Amino acid sequence: MKVPSLNSPQMRRILASSFIGSAIEFYDFILYATAASLVFNKVFFVGLTPGVAIFASFATLAVGYLARPLGGIIFGHFGDKIGRKGVLITSMAMMGGASTLIGLLPPTAQIGMLAPIALITLRVVQGLAVGGEWGGAMLMALEHAPKERRGFAASFANMGGPAGAVMATLAVSAVSIMPNEQFLAWGWRIPFLISIALVGIGLVIRLKVTESPLFLALEDKAEERKTPFMEVITKYPKSVIRGTLVGMSSYTVQGLMTVWAISYVVEEVGLDRTAVLNIKAIGAALTVVGIWVSSRYSDKLGRRPVMMVGILAGAVAALPIMWMLELGQLWLFAIALFVANGIIQAFIFGPFGAFTAELFPTRIRYTGASLVYQLSSTVGAGFTPMIVAGLVLLGGGSLWIAGGVWAAAFIVAALAMRGIKEGRDADLGAEEMSH
Repeated sequence: MKVPSLNSPQMRRILASSFIGSAIEFYDFILYATAASLVFNKVFFVGLTPGVAIFASFATLAVGYLARPLGGIIFGHFGDKIGRKGVLITSMAMMGGASTLIGLLPPTAQIGMLAPIALITLRVVQGLAVGGEWGGAMLMALEHAPKERRGFAASFANMGGPAGAVMATLAVSAVSIMPNEQFLAWGWRIPFLISIALVGIGLVIRLKVTESPLFLALEDKAEERKTPFMEVITKYPKSVIRGTLVGMSSYTVQGLMTVWAISYVVEEVGLDRTAVLNIKAIGAALTVVGIWVSSRYSDKLGRRPVMMVGILAGAVAALPIMWMLELGQLWLFAIALFVANGIIQAFIFGPFGAFTAELFPTRIRYTGASLVYQLSSTVGAGFTPMIVAGLVLLGGGSLWIAGGVWAAAFIVAALAMRGIKEGRDADLGAEEMSH
């Protein structure tokens, strides 16, 4: 049987918009995470002990993740009511504005407590914006795609995330070669200010994309969808809970390895900052490759078996990866990060777009998929760096407790996956779906 093509001019534009839009949003979001690991504890949380300062810095990171589910609900509501395209344009403009303002924010030494308060406020705006981005970008691709290519099409929004992380990490790496005093004074701001140009490019591409055909088919019934969020949580609570527990596993890896571990190996172990950031960028590039491979196989084998490869690999590798970090060698850190990003995270995350979309009918799909995805990211990635930093402070530097918690998260995800029906062959145009 011939597999339908994704190669029409309109489909190529949609996939490009999904990928580039997601990459730009996550460039801004991950840029903050990288700066939280290396900069904000010294610029906005001065006068604290190093351990408390990094904890406070990671707390502001968590605030952005807390805002993500709210962003998913707000943007999902309007995405399900008035269409996918308009909310995507709004979310991108919000993100670009917030990131640019972070790049212009005076330090605490100049404006006192206003600086961390403004930082937290702008982080909330970032969280709201990225909360609306992924669901719309993923659905625009998935709902335009032929049934046999849904998993691969939806993964373009997922590939955009680590691609944005590559850009963000390389941007910080490029300015991190400055003398430390200049880097902390103004060098770190340059990557944030670049985001205004990236957002301009993204908006031009996004404005040319047509609305989702599955949404247009239901447009005349918009009045019946008064509150998509209420329908999601009253009719599909099991889908939300199980989907979130599965998704958390991927995000626990992200929070641990691409945020907390970066701070740990630079600040505690003493590895070279620029070398660590370059390894992080390679790890994010490997995630893109892993997502490409796993999403294609999910169209052939199903979402569940492919995602279970990543989940089981994570459960087995959690403690060995922590052991490698503790040994404090750059090459061991690289191996740990490459396995975590390129295999564990990528194989869970690759099919995750289609996996979440197939849990809900079209009329509430933006809200439902966004809620699952953003809850996963908030609980999995948003709190992980802060929790692990706290565990390391309590444990006197040992990492084995964190490894045990990580392994447990994967076991929970594997159990949650058992209760979810395979969605690869589901008819997404059907008005009612099993749940």
